[in-house]
Amino acid sequence: MPAPLTVLYFAWLRERVGVAEETLSPPNSVATVADLIEYLSNLDQRHAEAFKNRKSVRCAVNQEFAETATVLRPGDEVAFFPPVTGG
Repeated sequence: MPAPLTVLYFAWLRERVGVAEETLSPPNSVATVADLIEYLSNLDQRHAEAFKNRKSVRCAVNQEFAETATVLRPGDEVAFFPPVTGG
């Protein structure tokens, strides 16, 4: 992936990772949101802890809700957050 991705973390994900935002240049093998989650989970213990229960993590790409099969493009903004509840 030639251009870096901006990765945003919200709520308890931000607390576990230790930053609200980071710019990463993952390897070319990272093509989808699922690939990115796998890549992030293997970066270090903080990221591994944040993505330990992947069913409790939601994602948006360029401010649109995204599935794990969503294809990533260079320069995308990817946000991870807990499920949203309403009432």
